[in-house]
Amino acid sequence: MKVLAVTACPVGIAHTYMAAENLQQAGQEMGIDIKVETQGSIGVENALTEQEIAEADGIIIAADKEISKERFAGKKLIVTGVQEGIRKPKELIQKIQIGDVSVYQPELKSSEEIKQSRKKKENPIYKHLMNGVSYMVPFIVVGGLLIALALTIGGEQTPGGIVIPEDSIWKKIESLGGTAFMFMVPILAGFIAVSIADRPGLVPGMIGGYIAANGSFYGSDAGAGFIGGIIAGFLAGYVALAIKKLKVPKAIQPVMPIIFIPIISSVITGLLFIFVIGAPIAQVFEGLTAMLAGMQGASSILLAVILGAMIAFDMGGPFNKVAFLFGSAMIAEGNYEIMGPIAVAICIPPIGMGLATFMNKKKYLPNEREAGKASFTMGFFGITEGAIPFAAQDPLRVIPSIMVGSMVGSVIAMLGNVGDKVAHGGPIVAVLGAVDNVVFFFIAATAGILVTAFMVNMLKKDVYPNTTTNGKEISNVTVKSIEEREEGKDEAVTDELNKLTDITNKDLIKTNLTGSTRDQVIDELIEKFDTAGILESKETYKQAILDREAQSSTGLGMNIAIPHGKSNAVKRPAVAFGIKRDGVDWNSLDGTEAKLIFMIAVPENGAGNEHLKILQMLSRKLMDESFREKLIQVSSKQEALMLLEEIR
Repeated sequence: MKVLAVTACPVGIAHTYMAAENLQQAGQEMGIDIKVETQGSIGVENALTEQEIAEADGIIIAADKEISKERFAGKKLIVTGVQEGIRKPKELIQKIQIGDVSVYQPELKSSEEIKQSRKKKENPIYKHLMNGVSYMVPFIVVGGLLIALALTIGGEQTPGGIVIPEDSIWKKIESLGGTAFMFMVPILAGFIAVSIADRPGLVPGMIGGYIAANGSFYGSDAGAGFIGGIIAGFLAGYVALAIKKLKVPKAIQPVMPIIFIPIISSVITGLLFIFVIGAPIAQVFEGLTAMLAGMQGASSILLAVILGAMIAFDMGGPFNKVAFLFGSAMIAEGNYEIMGPIAVAICIPPIGMGLATFMNKKKYLPNEREAGKASFTMGFFGITEGAIPFAAQDPLRVIPSIMVGSMVGSVIAMLGNVGDKVAHGGPIVAVLGAVDNVVFFFIAATAGILVTAFMVNMLKKDVYPNTTTNGKEISNVTVKSIEEREEGKDEAVTDELNKLTDITNKDLIKTNLTGSTRDQVIDELIEKFDTAGILESKETYKQAILDREAQSSTGLGMNIAIPHGKSNAVKRPAVAFGIKRDGVDWNSLDGTEAKLIFMIAVPENGAGNEHLKILQMLSRKLMDESFREKLIQVSSKQEALMLLEEIR
């Protein structure tokens, strides 16, 4: 079976790639040939070809922004949110396996199909909002950090604060940052409208956003801010969409998207905002600003608790974005002490979880420990999504821990009068000089990180309860059992497959494969099986291996190949392992040659669970780059077997 997928999130940073990785891993575990196209912040990667789409048994779109579906006409198609791709990849693939998916017909949808499709999608309001946010974020990050850089390097201390001299080049850089920052609301509104009405919504959305940000249109000093920008974006989008649906003469249809729709919807949106919507929103925003500016004591602490919890709760989702946009709007109003606690809270989930994996490795799987290393960097640069891999695997323990940590950090930052002059978070803003009361910033962040790390490790259970000396994780393996496997004595298979070495031994390992082609390497490993008495017929089993390779290459990339075959010629489940140090061409997805080759043999009548469990164990552990490096450097079968004990 061949399954294709497309993943995308509004910001295009973490969610996109986490969903792709989890879908790929689930496909590998289930023995499904899956390819995932990512539409992230750097554009489309691993794009699906027309031939691949034609050959696919089904397609999964896991996205929180609009993805064109026209190319999937006539194919079984699941459309859902990116979070479903992260949290329920197996369930999505299983729906395609059992045929519980409707065929996508772009022009002939029944009312029932439309109803079901809507149920499967994320909230459209959230999707449109996040589309606007995804395009807005680079403007506020670039603008804010340019301002911070100018203040840090070119600023001079005066009684009134840091001032950049007018004749300095840093004043020009500050102006560039201010220009980028000025685009925040128009970009937000414009791309909300694009999400609703496609390109015809761009012009009216940006015009509406500009009017929302400039109160001079409706007699306000403050303007309607980002709240007004959101309203303008939705208004422009739905007005443009309504005009698109009007029946017009064929002669006019070609120019509707570029002339009539933008002009009419711009006029309607602009006039409504100027005469009806703008002033009331501006008044509400001014009142809210005044109220927040006047918060003292318990009320400000409560605000910090709420903001910290929202930032951590969904790590880049709607709650996080609402709090972030609120803090950004306060910067525009000159209130930096709202963004300060938010900037602290943003970095706590990823850094806290990264620290937790270092503090107690026994509580985390190898892929989580690898994610822990990356989460430090993401946290430093203010990317809360670094905590998603941990929350996806253990939400009931991780989410409360990161929320409590972020709340603690946010409250300490509020009490310490930490201010942030840029719409961004994490230590990077402090390093660049955009933070007031830097000492309290780091005290608050450190406290929150420690609370998260200690709390989550207290709640989580060990996944590796036993270790050998030297700290090498072997988990429930005795020295005697290792010696028996080295001698090839464990011919019987345990009733329950707990680790790879339950079905392999020293006699099934070859650390110096000599074959120069894929088929020669396959023959070498099959010979291992045959010598160990696992096969009734080498020829029959080899044909099963080649039939599987004909469907799609089992070269997974990263110098790994996992050829596998299900056949009645196999007496019992087993895995043979070989190392080809100079590599062999396996037509891998990433173009790398296979150096680590695991061959799986399972009987036809018992292939299902055993086959999937073996693939699951291998794919999980082999994602660990350091493990792969150690494995390829082994000098003996005994050393290789000791490392294979870690695969479970």
